[in-house]
Amino acid sequence: MQIFRSFTAVFAALTSFGTPLSAEIPTLSTYGTPGLVDLPTASVLPDGHLSFGVSYSELGLRNNFTFQVLPKLTGTFRYTVVESDVFYDRSFDLHYQLLNETDTRPSLAMGLRDIIGTGVYSGEYIVATKTVSEVLQVTGGLGWGRFAGRNSFDNPLSVFGLSSEERIFNNPASLEFSGTGGQLETGRWFQGPASFFAGLDWAFSDQLSVQLEYSNDDYGTERLLGGTKISSPFNASVQYSPLDSFYLKAYVIGGENFGVQLNYVLNPTERFIKGGREPFPQPIRSSSDFSAGDVEEKLRRNLSHEGLVLDGSQIDTTSARVYVGNNRWDVEAQAAGRTARVLTNSLPLNVEDFTVVFQERGVPISSVSTKRSDLEELQYHYDAAWLTRVRANIDDANQVSVAQSKLDFSFEPYTAFSFFDPQSPIRVDVGAQLSASYRVLPGFTLDARLRYPFAGNLGDTDRESDSVLPRVRSEAFLFARDSELEVNTLTAEYIWRPAPETFGRMTAGYLENQFGGVSAEALWYPIDSRMAYGAEINYVRQRDFDMLFGFQDLDAVTGHFSGYYDFGNGFHTQVDIGRYLAGDWGGTLTVNREFNNGVRVGGYFTLTDVPFDKFGEGSFDKGLTLEIPLSFFTGQPTRRVLKQNLQAVNRDGGARLNVSNRLYPLVRDYRGAELSDGWGRYLR
Repeated sequence: MQIFRSFTAVFAALTSFGTPLSAEIPTLSTYGTPGLVDLPTASVLPDGHLSFGVSYSELGLRNNFTFQVLPKLTGTFRYTVVESDVFYDRSFDLHYQLLNETDTRPSLAMGLRDIIGTGVYSGEYIVATKTVSEVLQVTGGLGWGRFAGRNSFDNPLSVFGLSSEERIFNNPASLEFSGTGGQLETGRWFQGPASFFAGLDWAFSDQLSVQLEYSNDDYGTERLLGGTKISSPFNASVQYSPLDSFYLKAYVIGGENFGVQLNYVLNPTERFIKGGREPFPQPIRSSSDFSAGDVEEKLRRNLSHEGLVLDGSQIDTTSARVYVGNNRWDVEAQAAGRTARVLTNSLPLNVEDFTVVFQERGVPISSVSTKRSDLEELQYHYDAAWLTRVRANIDDANQVSVAQSKLDFSFEPYTAFSFFDPQSPIRVDVGAQLSASYRVLPGFTLDARLRYPFAGNLGDTDRESDSVLPRVRSEAFLFARDSELEVNTLTAEYIWRPAPETFGRMTAGYLENQFGGVSAEALWYPIDSRMAYGAEINYVRQRDFDMLFGFQDLDAVTGHFSGYYDFGNGFHTQVDIGRYLAGDWGGTLTVNREFNNGVRVGGYFTLTDVPFDKFGEGSFDKGLTLEIPLSFFTGQPTRRVLKQNLQAVNRDGGARLNVSNRLYPLVRDYRGAELSDGWGRYLR
């Protein structure tokens, strides 16, 4: 209690100076969670926000990725390097705000640190934070594990049967690790002795703040690894925000360990470029110049200006049906609206009924029907988005257009990443990529992608796989090491509509950079449903390490039954059950949170009949995914997306084939639920 009184006394005189603390973005700790220096607070980020942070001191390098999953639930993934590459550690934290702050009570939160990892940083806490003036917040809490390295006392939760005995930590200095890591160590949670912690956060201004904390983390792991000295339980930091969303911090831990930290906080609900830089839409008006002979060419030209490709049209005296491919718009409802605008000013007044059929790879996905008179009446209405949706009709589309053959190609740079290798946490290759696609008939396409790496270190390792399973992924580095010119993919693909609300796909050839063979898939997806079901079967053989045209002896039959569900509130789930590349049977659960501008954050895990000790490091396959549309940064519409998969460990258990153009992600954006969700941009 003397510690709490001392903190209050030191800062009480300061509370009449400074500016109000920001309730929007809380201070983030060196662990990436809402906190002070090292310690947590009971604050949370605004819902949906992302934080990317890096913190460096003599105690180690911490790379943090934090996501506000729900309004009260925060998740943090962290990759730590200690003592000049001696020790690498992956860890994951959860922080849940039990109570928000009011005039009469503090905010209250509980958290679990390093719940899936080696457990080196594991600890649990209950913490309260109260704003005592416009410029000062006070935090106090009770912690276990790393939070109770000294000045500890018997576990106050022992009355509920939890142990007060000394807690056992993994020791990276002597490589005394229990198990293979990567599991939920629930048997440790809130076990062992406990200690108090406390801290203060004082704002000098909107940009400058100071943090002071009392911590009982004795940094035992770091002291064992590198002789780190911790001479004081007090830590302090100064944070400065030079720009919106950027936060710089200088700190000292234990009286002797100085460090710096940088955080960038991203709001995925807002684009970098406010309002966007979209091309001005064509006006909704009747055409004054119409000739039956050139109508299709006029449509093709006007649609091309909108980044849309005309695959075919059927026009009579009162109606028009056009088949289009969308090369520009990342919100498909906006593509439908732009097409409707073109129809109004490209066709004569007597053509009243418009139907826009969206196609992918020459295959119809869905149709959007509307009337010219509705567009003219509602284009300036204050509630035009809602009224046009009510009057429009979204339906399935089965009739295939008589599309012409089509050749596309591109030449561009590429980067290929590998994360969390024990010898090097980040590996990357950089090179040139040539892609070509020739659509012979609607749905039947020949694809090729060649790569040539100019520089990189993906294959620079002498570490051999220790897997006892068929080595379907654990020798991936050999493909990078033994190749120069790479035939990344070379396939013949056929996609078709076998029945209403049903899609089919057949693909043969070099399906990905490590496997070739034959893949077949079927998908049932009703137009107005948020649920879909699919099945896939593949026979593949492992390719030669030079990634040219040869094969190795390893082959596999793999396939899955899949279920998809869109909850309609930004959350989307996928469940896959079946046989994986190494012959193991099991299932994968994927959960994504998606935002209206296309940003997607997700996670997945796979459990199969491979025992954890046989799987190896990490115990089972799991990872995080992040997708950000390029339009988020540029403000200009584009369908290009930046994707990154952070896979905890690249092992053989739970490994799937990476075949292109799986049906559900190919068609989902054009089905009824997704079109309706994006309808607010229909007339933009």
